[in-house]
Amino acid sequence: MRVLGINALFHDPAAALVVDGHTVAAAEEERFSRRKHGKRPVPFAAWELPVKAAAWCLSEAGLRPQDIDAVAYSFDPDLAKPAVDMGLDDPWDPLRLTYAREAPSFLCDALPGLEREKVHFVAHHLAHAASSAFAAPGAEHSSVLVVDGRGESTSHLAGRRRGGVVEPLASQQLPHSLGLVYEELTAHLGFLRSSDEYKVMALASYGKPRMAAELARYVHSTGDGGFVAKNVPWESFAPPAEPGRGWSQEHADLAASAQKCLEDTLLDMARWLHGRTHDKVLTMAGGVALNCVANARIAAEGPFSRVWVQPAAGDAGTALGGALALASRGGDVTEPMAGADLGRRWSDEELRRWLTDAAVPFEQPDDVAETVAQALADDAIVAWFQGRAEYGPRALGHRSLLAHPGRAANLERLNDVKGREQFRPVAPMVLEERAPEIFDGPLPSPYMLFVHQVRPAWLDRIPAVVHTDGTARIQTVSSAKEPLVARMLAAFERLTGLPVVVNTSLNTAGRPMVDDPRDALECFGSSPVDLLAIGPYVVRRADFFRRPDESAPAAAAGVPRGEAA
Repeated sequence: MRVLGINALFHDPAAALVVDGHTVAAAEEERFSRRKHGKRPVPFAAWELPVKAAAWCLSEAGLRPQDIDAVAYSFDPDLAKPAVDMGLDDPWDPLRLTYAREAPSFLCDALPGLEREKVHFVAHHLAHAASSAFAAPGAEHSSVLVVDGRGESTSHLAGRRRGGVVEPLASQQLPHSLGLVYEELTAHLGFLRSSDEYKVMALASYGKPRMAAELARYVHSTGDGGFVAKNVPWESFAPPAEPGRGWSQEHADLAASAQKCLEDTLLDMARWLHGRTHDKVLTMAGGVALNCVANARIAAEGPFSRVWVQPAAGDAGTALGGALALASRGGDVTEPMAGADLGRRWSDEELRRWLTDAAVPFEQPDDVAETVAQALADDAIVAWFQGRAEYGPRALGHRSLLAHPGRAANLERLNDVKGREQFRPVAPMVLEERAPEIFDGPLPSPYMLFVHQVRPAWLDRIPAVVHTDGTARIQTVSSAKEPLVARMLAAFERLTGLPVVVNTSLNTAGRPMVDDPRDALECFGSSPVDLLAIGPYVVRRADFFRRPDESAPAAAAGVPRGEAA
């Protein structure tokens, strides 16, 4: 079957294509439209579809809309209830549901040639569950835990996968929602809800959970697979923070307290689920599954031998999950994800044309990995644009900013480059085989979805990637799957003795991650980055901003090194 998955209703619109059980392509609309998260999660935007992402997925496979066997839309309006009946304060929710019911017609208009009867609604949390249970390696018999803000009428699903079927075992009815409670806290702390929840997680490390016992009156598990989470009187714990005015210790303590309540609740839910399934493997999805601190605690203290989290755990991942669910329902044997690099790519020749057409001075070194390693050893900040773009919010060595981890000042330097708050950490990438001697936590960890303790001997050696609590959100790199990144890491270690490189997303604050060559050049030109490594080519800042009357070396004019003579 050829199945197109669509996520559109709430936020992070995305598309994914599954052909005969194999994931061919997946991308978020924000990478094309350059609007962060694609749109705001309001009812008035519920009609907007990931038109560009869907069209690209089809073109990547050489398909037309009429060639598609089925389309999965990751929300089923027949399962929804009026907002007032669910205890939600959302007077415009009927408009959202109207748009959901008309989604098949909207899709047919957006993708001419698509037949309306091929569009199928897939329950939101089932799509989340399928995105993890069917995409995880070695998960044919596994448990699955989905926790987010909301679906049709619930905010959580616990179940198990048995072959090609996901069987729900428990769900939590709205208005109780761990995701919505965390969103409310995000807004209370002066950040943008449904966008900046990861900032709350980072801020929590600077606080003490001294309010957790009182907060647990409002947020706790119920022992039956569900939980209580609603009507938290945030102002009784700390005054609201003004956006852009910074935070106080009281705000950090509230973040730490809420983080602890979230972790305690999730851990209890995982234990309940294991008691019903006795599985060794747990897969996770939903926006709350992007909380890597909570994930690490579930892995460390929970009853499962292995925990796998969908790298596009938020709503974007339901595009893939909906497609996998329909493919499995149609009889296809679904394949696990080979990696998160499911987005757009360009050939070396296409990249050369981009650089030439933009009149950008560039060179082609013998080995871009060695050149980048030397630049990093010299304390340069490098924009790294290689291969297919990542699906999900994490930069995983395809659209990354890289730096030297041994320079403590590089944390502040990178946050300045990106225009971010200084309390936010940056992450390390490390070769898979070197990780155990440096980090303690779930390994391998290829998707940056767990935090790891940095071993004492390394705390002072890689200070730029050590968070205030002594942890790091690592990415392990497989030489077999990521040979170019692995070569760069090995070369950097030869030069510095450090097997770790700083890796953060290639973007600036409020902007989506860089996706195409134009984005890369715009980001490079507008931020103090020293080197752009784009495919086999490099662009140096000194050459990029050279005055017209200054002569440039032959290599900087686009001549491969070794041919200039």
